[in-house]
Amino acid sequence: MNNEGEPSVDEQQEVSWLSPAARLAAHSLFKTPEPLNRWEPFVLPGKTFAPFDVASIQGRPALVVAAQSSVSILRQRTDSAPVQAGRLAFTWKIDGLAPGADLADAHNEDSPVRVVLAFDGDRTRLSPRTHRLSELTRLLTGEPLPYASLVYVWSNTEPVGTVVVNPRTDRIRKLVVESGPEQLGRWRDHERDVQADFLQAFGEPPGPLLAVALMTDTDNTQSGLKAWYGALTLQPRLAGAAP
Repeated sequence: MNNEGEPSVDEQQEVSWLSPAARLAAHSLFKTPEPLNRWEPFVLPGKTFAPFDVASIQGRPALVVAAQSSVSILRQRTDSAPVQAGRLAFTWKIDGLAPGADLADAHNEDSPVRVVLAFDGDRTRLSPRTHRLSELTRLLTGEPLPYASLVYVWSNTEPVGTVVVNPRTDRIRKLVVESGPEQLGRWRDHERDVQADFLQAFGEPPGPLLAVALMTDTDNTQSGLKAWYGALTLQPRLAGAAP
Protein backbone atom coordinates (compact mmCIF):
# COMPACT_ATOMS: atom_id res chain seq x y z
CA MET A 1 0.00 0.00 0.00
CA ASN A 2 1.10 3.58 -0.59
CA ASN A 3 0.74 6.43 1.90
CA GLU A 4 -2.86 7.05 0.83
CA GLY A 5 -3.81 3.42 1.43
CA GLU A 6 -4.05 2.61 -2.29
CA PRO A 7 -2.42 -0.54 -3.72
CA SER A 8 1.13 0.00 -4.94
CA VAL A 9 2.06 -0.63 -8.58
CA ASP A 10 3.55 -4.01 -7.62
CA GLU A 11 0.40 -4.97 -5.71
CA GLN A 12 -1.81 -3.91 -8.60
CA GLN A 13 0.31 -5.99 -11.00
CA GLU A 14 0.08 -9.01 -8.66
CA VAL A 15 -3.71 -8.76 -8.71
CA SER A 16 -3.63 -8.88 -12.51
CA TRP A 17 -1.43 -11.99 -12.35
CA LEU A 18 -3.70 -13.78 -9.84
CA SER A 19 -7.22 -12.50 -9.29
CA PRO A 20 -8.89 -12.80 -5.86
CA ALA A 21 -11.18 -15.50 -7.31
CA ALA A 22 -8.20 -17.48 -8.61
CA ARG A 23 -6.37 -17.13 -5.29
CA LEU A 24 -9.43 -18.41 -3.44
CA ALA A 25 -9.77 -21.32 -5.89
CA ALA A 26 -6.09 -22.21 -5.46
CA HIS A 27 -6.42 -22.51 -1.71
CA SER A 28 -9.57 -24.58 -2.12
CA LEU A 29 -8.16 -26.92 -4.78
CA PHE A 30 -4.57 -27.41 -3.61
CA LYS A 31 -4.17 -28.94 -0.15
CA THR A 32 -0.67 -28.92 1.32
CA PRO A 33 0.77 -29.25 4.83
CA GLU A 34 1.35 -26.39 7.22
CA PRO A 35 3.41 -24.22 7.35
CA LEU A 36 3.39 -23.71 3.58
CA ASN A 37 2.31 -20.15 2.81
CA ARG A 38 -0.34 -18.86 0.42
CA TRP A 39 -0.20 -19.57 -3.29
CA GLU A 40 1.48 -16.77 -5.24
CA PRO A 41 2.42 -16.15 -8.88
CA PHE A 42 6.16 -16.26 -9.55
CA VAL A 43 7.10 -14.21 -12.59
CA LEU A 44 10.46 -14.88 -14.26
CA PRO A 45 12.34 -11.80 -15.51
CA GLY A 46 11.95 -11.26 -19.22
CA LYS A 47 9.21 -13.90 -19.59
CA THR A 48 5.58 -13.41 -20.53
CA PHE A 49 3.26 -14.58 -17.73
CA ALA A 50 -0.11 -16.04 -18.75
CA PRO A 51 -2.44 -15.77 -15.72
CA PHE A 52 -4.15 -18.60 -13.88
CA ASP A 53 -7.94 -18.28 -14.17
CA VAL A 54 -10.85 -20.06 -12.51
CA ALA A 55 -12.54 -22.76 -14.60
CA SER A 56 -14.87 -25.71 -14.37
CA ILE A 57 -14.54 -28.38 -17.04
CA GLN A 58 -16.11 -31.83 -17.30
CA GLY A 59 -17.58 -31.34 -13.85
CA ARG A 60 -14.27 -30.52 -12.16
CA PRO A 61 -13.22 -27.16 -10.71
CA ALA A 62 -9.77 -26.10 -11.84
CA LEU A 63 -7.36 -23.32 -12.59
CA VAL A 64 -6.66 -22.87 -16.28
CA VAL A 65 -3.72 -21.30 -18.10
CA ALA A 66 -4.00 -20.17 -21.72
CA ALA A 67 -0.29 -20.31 -22.56
CA GLN A 68 1.09 -18.36 -25.51
CA SER A 69 4.90 -18.21 -25.71
CA SER A 70 4.78 -17.82 -21.94
CA VAL A 71 5.95 -19.16 -18.58
CA SER A 72 3.33 -19.38 -15.83
CA ILE A 73 4.27 -20.45 -12.30
CA LEU A 74 2.01 -20.60 -9.25
CA ARG A 75 3.77 -21.67 -6.10
CA GLN A 76 3.59 -22.04 -2.35
CA ARG A 77 6.69 -21.76 -0.14
CA THR A 78 7.58 -22.46 3.46
CA ASP A 79 9.85 -20.15 5.42
CA SER A 80 9.55 -21.63 8.89
CA ALA A 81 9.30 -25.22 10.16
CA PRO A 82 10.54 -27.88 7.72
CA VAL A 83 8.03 -30.07 5.87
CA GLN A 84 8.81 -33.68 4.95
CA ALA A 85 6.86 -34.62 1.82
CA GLY A 86 4.93 -37.89 1.80
CA ARG A 87 2.30 -38.80 -0.80
CA LEU A 88 1.26 -36.49 -3.61
CA ALA A 89 -1.98 -36.69 -5.59
CA PHE A 90 -2.77 -34.34 -8.46
CA THR A 91 -4.92 -34.08 -11.57
CA TRP A 92 -4.38 -32.16 -14.78
CA LYS A 93 -5.65 -31.84 -18.35
CA ILE A 94 -4.24 -30.29 -21.54
CA ASP A 95 -5.57 -29.58 -25.01
CA GLY A 96 -2.25 -29.85 -26.82
CA LEU A 97 1.50 -30.36 -26.68
CA ALA A 98 4.17 -27.79 -27.49
CA PRO A 99 5.43 -28.73 -30.99
CA GLY A 100 9.11 -29.61 -30.96
CA ALA A 101 9.42 -29.55 -27.18
CA ASP A 102 12.28 -31.65 -25.81
CA LEU A 103 12.86 -31.85 -22.05
CA ALA A 104 16.56 -32.65 -22.57
CA ASP A 105 17.22 -29.71 -24.92
CA ALA A 106 17.92 -26.37 -23.23
CA HIS A 107 16.53 -24.51 -26.24
CA ASN A 108 13.22 -26.42 -26.44
CA GLU A 109 12.62 -27.45 -22.85
CA ASP A 110 8.85 -26.77 -22.64
CA SER A 111 6.11 -28.79 -20.99
CA PRO A 112 2.37 -28.09 -20.90
CA VAL A 113 2.03 -29.06 -17.22
CA ARG A 114 4.46 -29.55 -14.36
CA VAL A 115 4.21 -30.09 -10.63
CA VAL A 116 7.47 -28.92 -9.04
CA LEU A 117 8.72 -29.87 -5.57
CA ALA A 118 11.80 -27.95 -4.34
CA PHE A 119 13.92 -29.32 -1.50
CA ASP A 120 16.63 -28.14 0.85
CA GLY A 121 19.79 -30.14 1.46
CA ASP A 122 23.49 -30.03 2.21
CA ARG A 123 24.62 -27.25 -0.12
CA THR A 124 28.30 -27.95 0.60
CA ARG A 125 27.87 -30.98 -1.66
CA LEU A 126 27.00 -28.82 -4.67
CA SER A 127 29.59 -28.44 -7.41
CA PRO A 128 31.32 -25.09 -8.05
CA ARG A 129 29.38 -24.83 -11.31
CA THR A 130 26.08 -25.29 -9.46
CA HIS A 131 27.09 -22.68 -6.88
CA ARG A 132 27.78 -20.22 -9.70
CA LEU A 133 24.43 -21.00 -11.33
CA SER A 134 22.69 -20.61 -7.97
CA GLU A 135 24.25 -17.20 -7.49
CA LEU A 136 23.23 -16.15 -11.00
CA THR A 137 19.69 -17.33 -10.26
CA ARG A 138 19.69 -15.27 -7.06
CA LEU A 139 20.82 -12.17 -8.95
CA LEU A 140 18.10 -12.63 -11.59
CA THR A 141 15.18 -13.66 -9.38
CA GLY A 142 16.17 -12.72 -5.84
CA GLU A 143 16.32 -16.39 -4.81
CA PRO A 144 19.09 -19.01 -4.97
CA LEU A 145 18.63 -22.30 -6.78
CA PRO A 146 17.12 -24.93 -4.42
CA TYR A 147 19.35 -27.82 -3.41
CA ALA A 148 17.21 -30.13 -5.54
CA SER A 149 13.95 -29.94 -7.49
CA LEU A 150 11.83 -32.94 -8.49
CA VAL A 151 9.48 -32.12 -11.35
CA TYR A 152 6.54 -34.24 -12.51
CA VAL A 153 6.01 -33.58 -16.23
CA TRP A 154 3.99 -34.42 -19.33
CA SER A 155 6.52 -35.13 -22.08
CA ASN A 156 6.08 -35.11 -25.84
CA THR A 157 8.08 -38.29 -26.41
CA GLU A 158 9.93 -39.72 -23.38
CA PRO A 159 8.34 -42.87 -21.96
CA VAL A 160 6.50 -42.74 -18.65
CA GLY A 161 8.96 -43.42 -15.82
CA THR A 162 11.89 -41.70 -17.54
CA VAL A 163 14.01 -39.34 -15.44
CA VAL A 164 15.27 -36.39 -17.51
CA VAL A 165 18.11 -34.33 -16.08
CA ASN A 166 17.73 -30.63 -16.73
CA PRO A 167 20.21 -29.63 -19.45
CA ARG A 168 21.42 -26.62 -17.43
CA THR A 169 21.77 -28.19 -13.99
CA ASP A 170 21.59 -31.71 -12.58
CA ARG A 171 19.87 -30.30 -9.47
CA ILE A 172 16.60 -30.25 -11.42
CA ARG A 173 15.35 -33.66 -12.53
CA LYS A 174 12.08 -34.36 -14.29
CA LEU A 175 10.06 -37.53 -13.85
CA VAL A 176 7.79 -38.28 -16.80
CA VAL A 177 4.33 -39.34 -15.59
CA GLU A 178 2.47 -38.67 -18.86
CA SER A 179 3.68 -38.89 -22.43
CA GLY A 180 2.46 -38.22 -25.94
CA PRO A 181 -0.85 -37.00 -27.37
CA GLU A 182 -3.07 -40.02 -26.65
CA GLN A 183 -4.64 -38.54 -23.50
CA LEU A 184 -5.15 -34.98 -24.75
CA GLY A 185 -8.47 -33.50 -23.66
CA ARG A 186 -8.90 -35.92 -20.76
CA TRP A 187 -8.46 -35.44 -17.05
CA ARG A 188 -5.47 -37.44 -15.84
CA ASP A 189 -5.17 -38.41 -12.17
CA HIS A 190 -1.85 -39.27 -10.52
CA GLU A 191 -0.77 -40.41 -7.08
CA ARG A 192 2.91 -40.53 -6.22
CA ASP A 193 5.23 -41.53 -3.38
CA VAL A 194 7.47 -38.48 -3.23
CA GLN A 195 10.16 -40.22 -1.17
CA ALA A 196 10.45 -43.08 -3.66
CA ASP A 197 10.37 -40.78 -6.68
CA PHE A 198 13.08 -38.51 -5.27
CA LEU A 199 15.24 -41.51 -4.48
CA GLN A 200 14.78 -42.76 -8.04
CA ALA A 201 15.67 -39.38 -9.52
CA PHE A 202 18.55 -38.32 -7.25
CA GLY A 203 19.78 -41.51 -5.60
CA GLU A 204 19.36 -40.12 -2.08
CA PRO A 205 16.44 -39.37 0.28
CA PRO A 206 14.89 -35.90 0.01
CA GLY A 207 15.54 -33.16 2.51
CA PRO A 208 12.94 -30.71 3.85
CA LEU A 209 10.44 -29.36 1.33
CA LEU A 210 10.92 -25.70 0.41
CA ALA A 211 8.15 -25.13 -2.13
CA VAL A 212 5.41 -26.63 -4.29
CA ALA A 213 4.66 -25.12 -7.70
CA LEU A 214 2.54 -25.57 -10.80
CA MET A 215 4.19 -24.57 -14.06
CA THR A 216 3.08 -24.31 -17.69
CA ASP A 217 5.66 -23.10 -20.18
CA THR A 218 5.70 -22.68 -23.95
CA ASP A 219 8.22 -19.86 -24.28
CA ASN A 220 11.03 -21.79 -25.95
CA THR A 221 8.82 -23.31 -28.63
CA GLN A 222 6.79 -20.09 -29.04
CA SER A 223 3.60 -22.14 -28.97
CA GLY A 224 0.12 -21.96 -27.50
CA LEU A 225 -2.03 -24.41 -25.54
CA LYS A 226 -4.39 -24.63 -22.60
CA ALA A 227 -3.65 -26.46 -19.35
CA TRP A 228 -6.00 -27.17 -16.47
CA TYR A 229 -4.91 -28.01 -12.91
CA GLY A 230 -7.50 -29.74 -10.76
CA ALA A 231 -7.30 -30.92 -7.17
CA LEU A 232 -3.86 -31.45 -5.61
CA THR A 233 -3.10 -32.95 -2.21
CA LEU A 234 0.34 -33.24 -0.63
CA GLN A 235 0.51 -35.20 2.61
CA PRO A 236 3.39 -34.88 5.06
CA ARG A 237 5.52 -37.94 5.67
CA LEU A 238 4.64 -39.55 8.97
CA ALA A 239 7.25 -39.37 11.71
CA GLY A 240 9.28 -42.55 11.80
CA ALA A 241 8.29 -43.60 8.27
CA ALA A 242 11.09 -45.16 6.25
CA PRO A 243 12.60 -42.71 3.69
